[in-house]
This record gives sequence, structure tokens and C-alpha cells, in this order.
Amino acid sequence: MVLHALKEIDISDELETMAHKAHEASEFLKALAHESRLVILCVLAEGEKTVGDLEALLDQRQSTVSQQLARLRFDGLVATRRDGKNIYYRLANDDTRIVLDAIHEVFCDKRASKQ
Repeated sequence: MVLHALKEIDISDELETMAHKAHEASEFLKALAHESRLVILCVLAEGEKTVGDLEALLDQRQSTVSQQLARLRFDGLVATRRDGKNIYYRLANDDTRIVLDAIHEVFCDKRASKQ
């Protein structure tokens, strides 16, 4: 009886942990689900860039780029460093790079090799 109760507690703890991790993953994927944010992340995977760099590369207005960067920063996907008047953006962690690499492999590498 005690062993059964302990197993239920373990399962309950595991489900709670799983639910928490599922929520984290869902929030992460929501940030990636926006086309402009995903493109920004892909560009930043190649190295850090300023807002001006991203503006030119993406052919988007500064306000649009800044809005998307603010969201990515809020979600913890990009980090910044300041050098004088310039703020440089980069991927915040290796987890983001791993997911971007997987997306690239599935959607970019395979399509390029099919053509």
C-alpha cells in the first residue's frame, strides 16, 4: 500500500515536471512561429548583428526589426552587448542554436538537395 502511494507521488511529480517543460517548450515554439522572428534568429545564428545590420539584410523598417528583437529578448532567445552607441544582438544560448540547426536541416538542407 505504501509502495503504491509512493509510485503515485512519483508519477504525479513526473507529470507536473512534464507539464512545466511542455509549457516552456510551447512558449519557445511560439516565439519561433513568427516568420520575421525566425528569419532574425537564422541571421543571428551566423553571428551578432546590430539593428541597422538586420534592417539592411531583411529589408525591413527599423521599428519592425526592433519590435521583433524586443519580443525575442523578452523570450530569452537573444542577448545584447553595447559597444559605444551600437547594440549588438546574438543568440542567447546553445538551445536556440540547436533548434535552429534542426529547423535548417529539415527545411533548408533537404529542400536544397532535392533541387
